Amino acid sequence: MMKKVLSVVVSVYNEEQALPMFVRTVKPILETLPWDYELLFVNDGSADESLSLLKKFAVEDPGVKVISFSRNFGHEAAMIAGIDYASGDAVVCMDADLQHPPEYLPEIVEKLDAGFDVIHMVRTGNHSAGVLKNVTSAGFYWVINRMSDVKLEPGASDFFALSRRSAQVLRENYREKVRFLRGYVQNIGFRRTTIEYEARERVAGESKYSIRKLFAFSMNTILCFSNLPLKLGMFAAGFAACLGVMVMVYTLLTRQGAPSGYATIVILNCFMFAILFLIVGIIGEYMAIMFSEMKDRPVYIVQETENVEGPVR
Repeated sequence: MMKKVLSVVVSVYNEEQALPMFVRTVKPILETLPWDYELLFVNDGSADESLSLLKKFAVEDPGVKVISFSRNFGHEAAMIAGIDYASGDAVVCMDADLQHPPEYLPEIVEKLDAGFDVIHMVRTGNHSAGVLKNVTSAGFYWVINRMSDVKLEPGASDFFALSRRSAQVLRENYREKVRFLRGYVQNIGFRRTTIEYEARERVAGESKYSIRKLFAFSMNTILCFSNLPLKLGMFAAGFAACLGVMVMVYTLLTRQGAPSGYATIVILNCFMFAILFLIVGIIGEYMAIMFSEMKDRPVYIVQETENVEGPVR
């Protein structure tokens, strides 16, 4: 009987310092598994020597496969490309900086053998991220779970595993240009389970996600998974109407002679315009997402590959 094959998808962006350590760490673990494996690296337009290293790994080991983008398309696009090209019976997505511990791969395979289609790796701690990122991450999940019908697992990361049929759903559907892949993984259904882990220190380099990028990413996620912001106009209208009635009653009860009212009018106008511009801005963000989808540009462009036949259909 032929062994099943595990496809390990690794997103790479300027990771030349971490890649040798990653390969030395993960390959011995993969070789102990009851499954065969392919190690699929997606070079997301790295500007350092990452691609040269990956080509070297591919020459030394046919089980190492490389997809290289024509430019930087982002971490989400790299993971989608890896899933598209993964030919195994299951797919594991993880990062090259070893913050996602490869030691959990045997447990992941056990869960796959037990019949689970989706395995969420839930982060219980990330001391290297700092207090600010940990607090904002917890706040993000709190907000999205109250605004969206889809309930996301707090602490879920881009470290996850998919069976062949669940990966096929992502290949054929969920092809939005503005996307939140870990949210889609939790939204596709099937039989799923979770494994808890604690994120480690990066073995080399620095995080590619700044606070600004994380904020933009969070905003895109909220807009993709919730239409509640579009309803803020109705809530704001009701609040403004109540406030207007209160101001009118206050003015009628307190006027003596000619009412001054200048400060009240100025403050009220500023407040109303702030609400108006907020609603217009939210509508603009939704229109920008719709515009990106209407243009239907590719999620990624592959420049070259090593040991890869083509995307899975």
